[in-house]
Amino acid sequence: MALLVCIVGPTAVGKTALAIRLANYFQTVIVSADSRQVYQQMPIGTALPTAEERAQAPHFLVDFLTPDQTISAGQYAEEALQLLQTLFKTHPVVLLVGGSGLYVQAVCQGLDQFPEVNQGIREELNRQLAETGLPALLQQLQQLDPAYFEQVDKANPRRVIRALEVCLSSGKPFSSFHKQASSPQFFQTLKIGLQVPREVLYDRINQRVQLMMQQGLAQEVEALKPYAHCQALQTVGYREFFPYWEGDYDEATLVALIQQHTRQFAKRQLTWFRKDTAIQWFDPQAETAIIALIEEALKQQE
Repeated sequence: MALLVCIVGPTAVGKTALAIRLANYFQTVIVSADSRQVYQQMPIGTALPTAEERAQAPHFLVDFLTPDQTISAGQYAEEALQLLQTLFKTHPVVLLVGGSGLYVQAVCQGLDQFPEVNQGIREELNRQLAETGLPALLQQLQQLDPAYFEQVDKANPRRVIRALEVCLSSGKPFSSFHKQASSPQFFQTLKIGLQVPREVLYDRINQRVQLMMQQGLAQEVEALKPYAHCQALQTVGYREFFPYWEGDYDEATLVALIQQHTRQFAKRQLTWFRKDTAIQWFDPQAETAIIALIEEALKQQE
């Protein structure tokens, strides 16, 4: 049976660099599990692998949606699983790399089945988020689904909107659709988590944001203004620009806010991944130990 090696961890920890080295060592390819790198026209703010990096190792499921399109974790998993069936015909091991925990879960364990969502409801919720902020949406969620309200990440607008759009589209609580998901049967998984000391990670994040600004992040977001209401732009590194352009704060505050929000995002990613007891944790520099672990897993597949 084929082996899917998941390389997960917080933003800026070094997943892409390690994945490219592993892909070269095992002569394989990388499937992205990043919910923002699916979008076109957003390479700087999403830290999309560069053309040079993608030339070093093939990357799949990146840079293929326009910013006004949406993709759920379930739709992503359908795309990924179909792709993996093809890739495993020529590669005994494939790398699934990214920091979107729900995407990784959807591929490895499957997801609960949710109803179709009315696109107009989603757009209206995004408008409400932009106009009245997250607290109003949280209050609405508390009324419609108090059970899920207790467990949702209340700092994550995308999770709140996802729950609300299901509630409003179906007329039922989001939590009522939670069932035991079933995992795909045509591959085994090995999950590797990357971590560094918190102060090191936070320093990397701060430096990365500075580099993004130097690379032209402001110009990138400026070109995306027509998509300001879209889900893709309601994310860290993009949404902070719109109040800045309204004169709410200066550039130094803008940069500080993006850094702060990215650090908070990284913390949420780690919280998610640490709940998964199947993940084996390594420093990104522990390449030799990681290769040995993958080789041992491949031997067990024989």
